[in-house]
Amino acid sequence: MLGRHVNYAAIGPIAVHFPARVETNAELKAQFPDWDMDSIGEKTGIYARHIAAPEECSSDLAVAAVERLFAEYGIERDSIDYLLFCTQTPDYSLPTTACLLQQRLGLKESIGALDFNLGCSGFVYGLSLADGLIRGEMARRVLLVTAETYTKLIHPTDRSLRTIFGDAAAATLIEAHPVPTLGAFQFGTDGNGADTLLATRGGFRDPSQMIKPRHRKRWPSDLYMDGPSLINFSIGKIPELVEGVCRYAGRGLHEFDWFLFHQATFKMLDQMRALLNIPAEKLPIRLEQVGNTVSCTIPVLIDQLRQSGELRPDQLSMLVGFGVGWSWAGCVWQDVLGPFQRT
Repeated sequence: MLGRHVNYAAIGPIAVHFPARVETNAELKAQFPDWDMDSIGEKTGIYARHIAAPEECSSDLAVAAVERLFAEYGIERDSIDYLLFCTQTPDYSLPTTACLLQQRLGLKESIGALDFNLGCSGFVYGLSLADGLIRGEMARRVLLVTAETYTKLIHPTDRSLRTIFGDAAAATLIEAHPVPTLGAFQFGTDGNGADTLLATRGGFRDPSQMIKPRHRKRWPSDLYMDGPSLINFSIGKIPELVEGVCRYAGRGLHEFDWFLFHQATFKMLDQMRALLNIPAEKLPIRLEQVGNTVSCTIPVLIDQLRQSGELRPDQLSMLVGFGVGWSWAGCVWQDVLGPFQRT
């Protein structure tokens, strides 16, 4: 309708929840003396990670994050119009975990609720979905929740994965706002990389027809990762993505105050800094105590920067997610809403 007022999506408050159990590199070194944890810590930048308890699933972590969001920021449950839940470790293949969350959180029955299965690019994809819902006047308040329990797929003796991945959940309120705060969304997909990071159980395809790991499966985990291929993919695609976001936004690389990238490992992100010629202080790496939390890394990073006071409303950020699928996504963001008061 001509002349109609347009609403845009803005990232509101974020609440993060980690499982209680913390596993440190020192513990792993004591358990496996032949693991060179000093070298692993230096390469990954990870020295501890949170591990979900055997009875804890993604929905449990998600509920805890959302309840914290509601309690700390005084958000009314009935104000939520849509629930987007991003996870690659759902409670069940069916029903949809988002439906379980609606019931457990006591949200109104008139909301939309859906799961989407994306990993490290999932938060940026979720922002684009929330932006579309709000611009299309289908919602004014969207609850974007990410939660992962990758550690349930990792065998205790798997040195390559156990030292990297941690479990977490993040609840982000996306609200209608009169001016644009998110934009220049760019996406990419290449299913040829499906064999570099995959779960080898949990689906319905006959084992004889399943995607095979790209190289020899060295560990007994139900999760397989080909780290070198993922690094090569990232180095090849992400500079193009960053250039595309800049071009679409009409901005130069130097105009951005922050480059908030998926927190994969220190080595990968440090290579990105060098390739893009981005100062270290503009591309933060903050995974020392939490590890790679997959779809949760970007909201966890935003929350850390907000809590420390480093991220200011007048600053321009680029959000970039990339990984399993292969899938990648980026966008421009300005945190116009400023600091949030806890109740």
